[in-house]
Amino acid sequence: MLRKILSVGGWTLLSRLTGFVRDVALAALIGAGPVMDAFAVAQRLPNHFRAIFGEGAFNAAFIPTYAQAREREAGAARLFASRIWTLMILVQLALLAAAIALMPAIVRTLAPGFADDPVRFDLAVTLTRITFPYLLLITLVTILSALLNAHDRFAAAAAAPILLNVSIVAALAAAVLFPGAGHAAAWGVFMAGVLELGLLWAAARRARVAPGLARPRLDPTMRGFFKTFGPAVIGSAGVQIALFADTIIASFLPRGAVSALYYADRIAQLPIGVVGIAAGTVLLPEMARRIAGGDVAGAHAAQNRAVGFTLALALPCAVAFVAVPDLIMRALFARGAFTAEDARAAGAVLSAYAVGLPAVVLIRSMLASFHARSDTTTPLYASLAAVAVNVALKIVLTGPLGAPGLALATAVGAWVNVGLLAGLAWRRSWTAPSGALVRTAMAALIACVALGVAVTAARNPLANAIAGLPGWRDEILLGALAGLGALAYAGTLVAAARILGVRLARR
Repeated sequence: MLRKILSVGGWTLLSRLTGFVRDVALAALIGAGPVMDAFAVAQRLPNHFRAIFGEGAFNAAFIPTYAQAREREAGAARLFASRIWTLMILVQLALLAAAIALMPAIVRTLAPGFADDPVRFDLAVTLTRITFPYLLLITLVTILSALLNAHDRFAAAAAAPILLNVSIVAALAAAVLFPGAGHAAAWGVFMAGVLELGLLWAAARRARVAPGLARPRLDPTMRGFFKTFGPAVIGSAGVQIALFADTIIASFLPRGAVSALYYADRIAQLPIGVVGIAAGTVLLPEMARRIAGGDVAGAHAAQNRAVGFTLALALPCAVAFVAVPDLIMRALFARGAFTAEDARAAGAVLSAYAVGLPAVVLIRSMLASFHARSDTTTPLYASLAAVAVNVALKIVLTGPLGAPGLALATAVGAWVNVGLLAGLAWRRSWTAPSGALVRTAMAALIACVALGVAVTAARNPLANAIAGLPGWRDEILLGALAGLGALAYAGTLVAAARILGVRLARR
């Protein structure tokens, strides 16, 4: 299982690295002004709907149902996949047609602050009409990804997001052919959907799991799917409501707030995608298969390994985001149209996101306790409770803190969500944290203290040492601190693990 997590995480890391190249290009060509605000909304809207109808919600309902149907008969599982494929195409075509026609009203609803700024509003409407078809394409990609994951094939689905980054960068390189850089980036999003669908379809054909067209019928398998899909969609919608609130409230803040949230989120997504989502992606089918086969203890052991692995890799990222957020943003993005003041604003948002990073990376692993048992209702209640706290705090914190207040509210909501999931799973004996997991977490926390002390103590001396260099000072300083921090964290983690009796490798 850990090899699969590393495989998915490796492809996701490559995706994040190409995503960094994309964001550097966006920052240099567009910066953090009204055009970037409009593009951020245009990219966010189809992704909101994708998150509601696809990805987590879809996988939570589809993978256990498909696994159960496959246990009974392979032909029944294939027919179920084809019916879902056909139904999703019809639903997404209807949604796309309605969205294109009603786009001004949608943008006015979800970014009402843009209504007082005709330039941003008109541009957001135009760009979102270009990007919205991505939703149809990526929904089909989600179905193919779930099918491949159910058959223990993870590479193509993990690699697909790389095409989004490459497509946007290629479009920006040809920006002179478009009305502006914002239009180029939007068309890059659309073309990425086409490329991702082609990649996943080819992988599904090779694996002989590509679905066909079949008339949807409400047989017992489909009813079981919708019984779990409905609560999962509502739960995902709750999370997206909180993100919609980010967009709505940020649209009323001064220009650049939406952009600051975008750039900070892109950095925060690195450990979330490479570690948290990769672990959850592999863990769900693993637990579903073991529970279906009666191996509950094995399912819990797999979850403990995934959680320990996730904590050990994600916690040092949270420390770095709190210790040197401004330096991270300056070193990565402060060039071209992206100013030092833009970096400072985005860094403040990043440090607020870091407060909730450990919770966010654990959510997918904790959801597996419920989704592997086809229970999507309990996570729904946990999600809605977290969203209520999240939105309430956004209203309270945005006034005094601005955009960082939105990020801090998101962080608190994530802790509420993961805390409720862990507590409810423990109460039902659907999770069983082992002593080894507790010791692993303790070792990681001790190593994080060493990391924080090392980076904080070394920052000013290193900055003074390179002050005379003609350029690239921030990049060199960040690289030096990253290397020092990695050594401090890894060395302390190994020492603490040995003292606490944790085996870091199985022989």
